[in-house]
Amino acid sequence: MSERTISHSFQGQELHSVHVGTGGAVRGTVIIVPTFCGVSELELGFARKLADRGFACLVADLWGKSYNPATERDAAFGHMTELKSDRARLRDRMLDLVEVAKAQDGTDPARIAAIGYCFGGLCVLDLARSGADIAGVASFHGLFDAPDFAPQPIKSKVLALHGWNDPMVPPDAVVALAKELTESGADWQIHGYGHTGHAFTNPGAAALGIPNVDFSPTASRRSWAALQDYLDELFG
Repeated sequence: MSERTISHSFQGQELHSVHVGTGGAVRGTVIIVPTFCGVSELELGFARKLADRGFACLVADLWGKSYNPATERDAAFGHMTELKSDRARLRDRMLDLVEVAKAQDGTDPARIAAIGYCFGGLCVLDLARSGADIAGVASFHGLFDAPDFAPQPIKSKVLALHGWNDPMVPPDAVVALAKELTESGADWQIHGYGHTGHAFTNPGAAALGIPNVDFSPTASRRSWAALQDYLDELFG
């Protein structure tokens, strides 16, 4: 396994993503889009686990810095709100990251997927909505609200892994996403986890101090197993 920082830029902003290689054969490349706090050990840990299974990973830097959720929560929310206020520009950031992933040695452009956590889940759904020609996207406790740009026919498969008690994504939003994906002609799945809130894959989620935002060992395990099955379906 190998890890290296990749410096790149988007519209003049310097960014520093992390590439985690397999050290051997590559089954596919997975772009990992972090939570609203930016690149952290949480996403790097997921990347290392995927690399052990033969998937090269690009842990994507969208914001240019990382935030400590315990002490910089408000700043992180402010940055997320800024990025979310221009969904077309956010889509373009995601498309640029696909090109960064394609440029890495060993990447097969036909074997790229993107997964995202929290705000990163919204990002990968917007990537699918852009019509990007990638194999699939997976959203973990992501935000579902539709963008203001005109969506394109969805080419990628879509998996959404959702805590049913998520205070940021009520049941009506889940139904709306299912309707949207059906009308787009997408190959989609939505997995709902009962008695589960937002950020269920993050052992440190309770530090945010928000009701129904907490780690769930059961939902975390089940959603990770669902991802493995999904990647096996995409890449064999």
